[in-house]
Amino acid sequence: MFGLVAANLEELTQAEKDRYGAVYCGICREIRLRASSLSRLALRYDMAFLALLHMSLYEPEEEAGTGACGLHPIRPRAWVDCEPVRYAADMNLILAYYSAKDHQQDDGSLSAGAMARILAKGVQQAEQVYPRQTQAIRQALETLSRLEAENCPNPDLPAGCFGQLMAELLVFREDRWAPTLRQMGMALGRFIYLADADIDYRADQKKGSYNPFLAMGGGEDRAAWERYLVLAMARCADEYERLPLVQDKGILDNILYSGVWAEFHRRRKDKAGGEAHG
Repeated sequence: MFGLVAANLEELTQAEKDRYGAVYCGICREIRLRASSLSRLALRYDMAFLALLHMSLYEPEEEAGTGACGLHPIRPRAWVDCEPVRYAADMNLILAYYSAKDHQQDDGSLSAGAMARILAKGVQQAEQVYPRQTQAIRQALETLSRLEAENCPNPDLPAGCFGQLMAELLVFREDRWAPTLRQMGMALGRFIYLADADIDYRADQKKGSYNPFLAMGGGEDRAAWERYLVLAMARCADEYERLPLVQDKGILDNILYSGVWAEFHRRRKDKAGGEAHG
């Protein structure tokens, strides 16, 4: 369900690509320090957006460096570290852990159970530091599991549930920007959930898995579903533009106005191609 909130690299300058990569590597590095090298397998580019958003909003002091790692052992990679990068690493660990636990419980997935065990060490400390976000993630995933088990025919309910999860993740601090970040996160979460449902529609139809667009009936209507996505992203952008962002705004603009759509259409095309060859 994650991975959609990524940059369109073709439209970034080389300096922006370097900055984006350094933030991503910084989060990856922090996940290794907090949990383990294997825990980095759960990292998603959405967390780079989360870190960059808070870095732009709060402009914290940053530490930078380069280094090789197990994933890139030959050529050292640049990394950036600061409080928002560490926050993004913790949110990635908590979200990946409870997502894995949820899949293990719902599907009996052995791989999900293994991933939960890998992530467990880093999650314990993160939960103590961020109880509000932890509770929001747990509650949202539990409610989503119930709605999916009930074959909920109203897409607004599960999409809103995932929106609540994202709303709390986007709030780094309870300050003057928290209400705007919550509204932005709510809209972004709705977009992610509904985009994922659109992409997986035919695969879910074949497998008999829950999909809100299947449950609502009426057949396949990609044009109508994309209008839902446009509305959700417009609400997200409206809140986003209320924030006093300067640093890295070019990258953030790229992600919200181009990257999410490029990734959505790429995944939809890839999934359709896979189904055609299946």
